[in-house]
Amino acid sequence: MSKPADSDRPGRAPTAAQLRKLDREIAELLVRRAQLALARGDAELAGDAAEQSLLAADKVDLAPLDAAALRAVFRELHSGIRAASAQTRVAYLGPEFTYSHLAAMAWFGQSVDLTPVATIAAVFDEVEQGDAEFGVVPIENSTDGRVADALHCLARASRGSHHVQICAEVPLRIRHCLLGQGPRSTIRRVCSKPQALSQCRNWLAAHLPHAELSPTASTAEAARLAIADPATAAIASEQAGVNHSLMVLARHIEDSSDNVTRFAVIGRASGAKTGRDKTALVFEAPHEPGALADAMAIFKRQKLNLTWIESFPVPDERGRYYFFVEFQGHASELHPRRALAALEKKATRLTVLGSYPEGAVVG
Repeated sequence: MSKPADSDRPGRAPTAAQLRKLDREIAELLVRRAQLALARGDAELAGDAAEQSLLAADKVDLAPLDAAALRAVFRELHSGIRAASAQTRVAYLGPEFTYSHLAAMAWFGQSVDLTPVATIAAVFDEVEQGDAEFGVVPIENSTDGRVADALHCLARASRGSHHVQICAEVPLRIRHCLLGQGPRSTIRRVCSKPQALSQCRNWLAAHLPHAELSPTASTAEAARLAIADPATAAIASEQAGVNHSLMVLARHIEDSSDNVTRFAVIGRASGAKTGRDKTALVFEAPHEPGALADAMAIFKRQKLNLTWIESFPVPDERGRYYFFVEFQGHASELHPRRALAALEKKATRLTVLGSYPEGAVVG
């Protein structure tokens, strides 16, 4: 058994030199880990790789750290590995410090090339055309429901020659702040995305009942308006406030404490099987009595748990609808394969949008 270091003995405080020595050892191990990953061509998605690294360290006592802190370290490590293997470009719904930007950083880290674009459709275009390896788009909010633009783009992309697939999900906890130049008593207008205004409507009615509510294209745009006018406040993330040098006038003003937006990471391939996966698909059923019920019964017969069901109209085709379905399981597994084969016989159109690990809430 090795002799314990002096700093490990009870009552003995470590010296600065001992801490620096440990820092060097940690740095050397991180570099060695990166070298081994590059040698075997290992450039996984940063977020899922970080989760796998954390699971591999499950016998380590994390105290006084918590899992989120260690996950952030691993995320940045894998982000750096991916950047070292080849520059990875990730498109997201910008501008900087929107919640889409925060979701992209939460999954990929900050070593990749994070590129803001103006619309959800533009994110899909970047990936479809090969200008970005991945994209990050919001698909669902726990308060406001589906993000229709993203679902329409998924349905559209599934018909193209460059099939975009969901390869990961990032459920991000949304913590809205009221940002301004202060004080709150001088605020006459509150700006933000319509979804953010909706998610804070009860707080705004109680605390700023006379303020005008002004929708903007993004939370970052709202922050810029607040910089220009002391009587204007913005609803955005605290990080946006720091970036735009705005004061936080109130924190956690969202009406629901469990306000989570789910983001899809899109790419050109589905996610690898992990044993804790979900699969998304879009299909169209024949326009006849019982067709949809027959289609949905397939999932019950194969004992697949549905986690999300949405319907939305086919563009420019009145009376026709797409059905977006998500279930637990990977498309390569037996029961999902059987369900997809049976559904393909009943649907007039069926496209698997991807399988991906079930994500834990971050933020």
